[in-house]
Amino acid sequence: MNDESQNKMGSPTPEELRRQVERTRDELGQTVEALAGKADVKTQAKEKSAAARKQATEKTAELKEQAAEKTAAAKEQAAEKATAVKEQAAEKSAELKEQAAEKTAAVKEQAAAATAQIRAKTAQAAQAVKDRTPDPVQEKSAQAATQVRESAARAGQFAVDRTPDPLLEKADRVAKAARANRTPLLAGGAVLVAFLLIRRGRGRSK
Repeated sequence: MNDESQNKMGSPTPEELRRQVERTRDELGQTVEALAGKADVKTQAKEKSAAARKQATEKTAELKEQAAEKTAAAKEQAAEKATAVKEQAAEKSAELKEQAAEKTAAVKEQAAAATAQIRAKTAQAAQAVKDRTPDPVQEKSAQAATQVRESAARAGQFAVDRTPDPLLEKADRVAKAARANRTPLLAGGAVLVAFLLIRRGRGRSK
């Protein structure tokens, strides 16, 4: 059987086989390219996804670092402000203490000066009364003062004998306070006694 008889029976010729092979090869190539394209798309998607994750991680780390820096800066500023406030408060307290000490010293000086003036005036008044008082009246004043002291001593001893201990302690404190200012008190008492005796003497002379 020759080629013509085979063609008549339906068998493909070599040319047809070659064309079928080429067509099949082309189809396989297109299929391979299509598959390769799909694989490449998946790969690109994976790469894009990995890149996005990397960027997100880097961005998160950057934001965390910025937040940490801002927090540290805020803490440092707060600490500096707190220190400044403490220093200002300490300076103000020291200034107020110094002013209070100066005012206290000034008040003490004024009080001491006033006390000295009162004592001086009291002494001058007592001396003036003494200078103007006749000798007999001075003797009577001395006698009266002695009698007053003796009477006061007797009354004081009587009161001490009948006074409870707590009251005696209070009286002792009062006496100490009186002794601290006894000079003006004695001078004033002397002036009062002398004045009364002078009036009494003038009354008798009339």
